Amino acid sequence: MASVWREHPAQRDQVDTPGAERRIAALATRQHGVVSHAQLRATGLSASAIGRGVDAGRLLAVHRGVYAVGHAALGDRGRWMAAVLGCGPHAALSHASAASLWELRATNPAPSHVVVPGTAGRRRRDVRVHRSRTLTGEQVTSRHGIPVTTPARTILDLAATLSDRELQRVLDEAPVRRLISVPFLDALARAHPGHHGARRVTRALATHTPGTTLTRSELEERFLALCAAHGFPRPRVNARVAGLDVDFLFAERRLVVETDGWRYHGHRAAFERDRRRDAALTRAGYRTLRFTHDQVAQEPRTVAATVAAA
Repeated sequence: MASVWREHPAQRDQVDTPGAERRIAALATRQHGVVSHAQLRATGLSASAIGRGVDAGRLLAVHRGVYAVGHAALGDRGRWMAAVLGCGPHAALSHASAASLWELRATNPAPSHVVVPGTAGRRRRDVRVHRSRTLTGEQVTSRHGIPVTTPARTILDLAATLSDRELQRVLDEAPVRRLISVPFLDALARAHPGHHGARRVTRALATHTPGTTLTRSELEERFLALCAAHGFPRPRVNARVAGLDVDFLFAERRLVVETDGWRYHGHRAAFERDRRRDAALTRAGYRTLRFTHDQVAQEPRTVAATVAAA
């Protein structure tokens, strides 16, 4: 059967069909399953051949001029790549979407966020287009083949929309993942005083100690919120005590609090390990309190009263 890509013999722009198909497949593989109209033309396809590919279902429109090749089951990276391709040659993934790509935040919100320089770029369905006059080529890079703002620029953009707590979490995560240095981020924020996130970044860096908000689970986040709500001094998070990593440490009271989720503590080996840990902490002069997920989530007043008594 003739390929759906093949041109009619009478057409002037003949296509090397096998070669074009191989180039399209390789391109789609590199770009997480999506290609642009301009890229298809560059492989040797004419506009009519592209149209036949659409009619045959081998090219599925994601955005105007952007297609999924073979199927529409795109993952996050395919969706992000399609959004960038749809916004023009100088577009880059940005804001919340860039933070997800860099693994600075666990959330993966829709729509995709894309930044374009100046006033360029078109509105796209399911894409939030940000136009920036301050974006430079040095602030755009690539991750997994997707054009994306650098980690520092991503944090600067995010800072305008995040809560103080969320910004602190991002500032903690970036150095751990070796994505930025704090002095570099501070310098970037000071170099863009008119940016909506610049003042919040410089203030956060001046008042926040990196590492104090890193937690291992939502359960730990709930406990920190409980401490704040009841006026307790802020504990150190994931601290090192007597050679052990503990969830929370009230150092002045020599009090350790462990928050136990069933996933990691609901079996005999974990039960035995936890008791050995508690005994080691007692020998080192620390008292240990343990609370389950249900206690922290559903009985916060009881948990708070226990902590206060200790």
